[in-house]
Amino acid sequence: MSTTPTPQNAQPRDGRMRRIARLPLVWMLIGVVGVGVVSALTASGPPVVIIVGAAAAIAVYWAVMRFVAGRPTPEIARAGARREALFGAGIGLGFVLVSALLIAILGGYSFSWSGNGLSVVLTVAAVSIGAAVTEELMFRGLALQALEQLWGGRVAVACTALLFGALHLGNPGATLWTSLAIAVEAGVLLGAAYLWRRNIWFVMGLHFAWNTTEGLLGIPVSGHVSPGLLTTEVTGPALLSGGGFGLEASIVPVVISLLLAVPMLVLAQRRGGPVPGRR
Repeated sequence: MSTTPTPQNAQPRDGRMRRIARLPLVWMLIGVVGVGVVSALTASGPPVVIIVGAAAAIAVYWAVMRFVAGRPTPEIARAGARREALFGAGIGLGFVLVSALLIAILGGYSFSWSGNGLSVVLTVAAVSIGAAVTEELMFRGLALQALEQLWGGRVAVACTALLFGALHLGNPGATLWTSLAIAVEAGVLLGAAYLWRRNIWFVMGLHFAWNTTEGLLGIPVSGHVSPGLLTTEVTGPALLSGGGFGLEASIVPVVISLLLAVPMLVLAQRRGGPVPGRR
């Protein structure tokens, strides 16, 4: 004789599935796949599609955190979002400009006007928005928070930094050195920035300004070349200039990023406090 399932019979199974979904590695993977699919569908489109895709990625992130992980999302709160994004953008802008200026002074770069119009600004900015939003949601929003919940902030930053660098091995002109450089200057710096501010808008702003400034200066962004407002001629050794891969392969931003990341980590340690969503 068969028994028809009742709500009471189904409740234990529902509870078990909910507990599984709320395991950090589970909601991390679900979120990364969701944001990654949105990125894959929109990243190569026109500027308006890229920007809509970035907004959709944020919505996917919120939904995964709210309904799968079952945790609040203060890191993407609207209150203070503009302030945090501009603060991060200021640091990203300064980071790239100081790095490029030092390389130019040391004989690695020379700049000239490209002749491109302002339309190039929209294209570079849109591509940078798409990359900054989706990558930060996946790496600092999902992976770093999940790993931090399991093993703490230092291990989370180290793991996400190494993964971030490794994923750039597929870029044009990439080598083991470029991967290590990105792991340090981007992975460690952006991870430290998140732990300090506990705000995704801040790291998105930093990442966006970094990529946009490089692109407009005419410097390849992690091996990807695009028209900018300026044209950069590389004249120095690859260790100084980054060669064809761009600024990220130069030793200069690696050093500067550590000078920024260390105090951020110190401030994050002093700030302390509970990790959002930890129970």
